[in-house]
Amino acid sequence: MKSISYIGCDDPTLDLFEGQYALPDGMCYNSYLLCADKVAVLDSIDPRCTDEWLNKLEKSLMGRKPDYLVVHHMEPDHSGSLARFLQIYPDAEILCSKIAQNMMTQFGISHAHVRIIKEGDILDLGGLTLRFLAAPMIHWPEVMMSYCPEEKVLFSADAFGKFGIYTADTDDWACEARRYYFNIVGKYGQQVQAVLKKIAPLDIATIAPLHGYALEGEQKDEALRLYTIWSAYEVETEGVFVVSASIHGNTLHAAEYIADQLRAKGIKVAFTDLTRDDMAEAVEDAFRYGKMILCACTYDADLFPPMHAFLHKLQLKGYKNRRIALVENGSWAPQAAKVMRAMIEPMQNVEIVEPVVTLRGAMKEADQPAIAELLNNITA
Repeated sequence: MKSISYIGCDDPTLDLFEGQYALPDGMCYNSYLLCADKVAVLDSIDPRCTDEWLNKLEKSLMGRKPDYLVVHHMEPDHSGSLARFLQIYPDAEILCSKIAQNMMTQFGISHAHVRIIKEGDILDLGGLTLRFLAAPMIHWPEVMMSYCPEEKVLFSADAFGKFGIYTADTDDWACEARRYYFNIVGKYGQQVQAVLKKIAPLDIATIAPLHGYALEGEQKDEALRLYTIWSAYEVETEGVFVVSASIHGNTLHAAEYIADQLRAKGIKVAFTDLTRDDMAEAVEDAFRYGKMILCACTYDADLFPPMHAFLHKLQLKGYKNRRIALVENGSWAPQAAKVMRAMIEPMQNVEIVEPVVTLRGAMKEADQPAIAELLNNITA
């Protein structure tokens, strides 16, 4: 891609993305420069890295001036440096969707030179072209993607992104891409499938997202395969996800017993303790596996808050097409299963597997037959 330069920036000290997702390896914000007869900048970046980005841009321009700045996505981590850019390059024309133009005023950005782009429009740079594809609700309504046929590059906005800096862990894209997808894009599977159909006829050698590194070869093919599975809410990995929300440790002990019994059956098990583990990873595993066992305490005649928050997250993200078993604990008036059931039943095509197991305090030998029946039924 000699005519395309990467001018994005790593932000290794950022600890939370969107104020809620843990970033052990930081984050990157991607921006690209296309140089032909005319020059186009593709997206700005988060204001945390504005100065670094503008310095990279100036060096890459080698004395030239940008003719265009393409806004694929108006979220602040991609438009947060736009105002500074326009101060330096006031003659550059902004290309964006109509909705993105309306959003600019919300972020205090105004510019005299704005061209509205829509599905099928082409930007001719003289030697390079960009063909625009509408990608609404991936994951905002204004999103556009663009395709450069000369270099066979798809600029995919937030789709195919991942957590982490640009150079982090290039051998395992799926790990942080999966957590990113289900927590950020996951609700919009139908819209993702619509875009996958649009890009299927394109000859794509490289997918260049706004987060994470560019995908080529087998990694690109695997990303497309996984997005097809994820967006259809299909099961990626056969197994059971065991989820614990325990106050004093008795429910956690029961959940660990359940996980051990499943492993003894030769079943792959994923496990999380919602009081300690990353909630975003728990959401990821809930979608990854087809079966889930929820083990939770009663709390104030309701549901222990970590489990309530987890199920609320699944509601927000459109969780569907799965099987769930319930294990509740309550010393005098168990209510956890009732609340969990009420949160799960509105979910689309989610089966609650019987029996519900009720524990009272510590798990006892007398509880084991009911647990065994539950495990047989959910793995049948």
